[in-house]
Amino acid sequence: MRHRRQGRKLGRNASHRKALFRNMVTDFLDKEHLVTTVAKAKELRPVAEKMITLGKKESLPARRRALSIIRRKAVVRKLFDDLAPRFADRNGGYTRIVRLGFRRGDSAEIALLELVGSEFQALADTPTKDKKDKKEEKESKEDKE
Repeated sequence: MRHRRQGRKLGRNASHRKALFRNMVTDFLDKEHLVTTVAKAKELRPVAEKMITLGKKESLPARRRALSIIRRKAVVRKLFDDLAPRFADRNGGYTRIVRLGFRRGDSAEIALLELVGSEFQALADTPTKDKKDKKEEKESKEDKE
């Protein structure tokens, strides 16, 4: 029984899971949004929120702790200079999970993890083309030639 066992294993061993979260939190703080499965988003949320709380401390030890988890120095710089001041008056709850539906291949539930206050629109960032649009592009290319 899993009484008082926190966290999901996500089908990985401990070192793989730790590396996964380090990569995901780096990308998440860099782009301010991330599309992933609901289980991974729920597990990533506390890691990301702890990083933002570290950024609010603005001390050298806090910066070094953030560098031990975040993979790129530029992202740590962004965290301490841009993101932390944005959430200075907020006591937690820096992220939101928006469910997007189910993945076509394996029917895994997909979610958008984003920072609160970042004006990101999930559909505007990923351009999608209909079959008609592709057909019209193809015809216009043929007309030009």
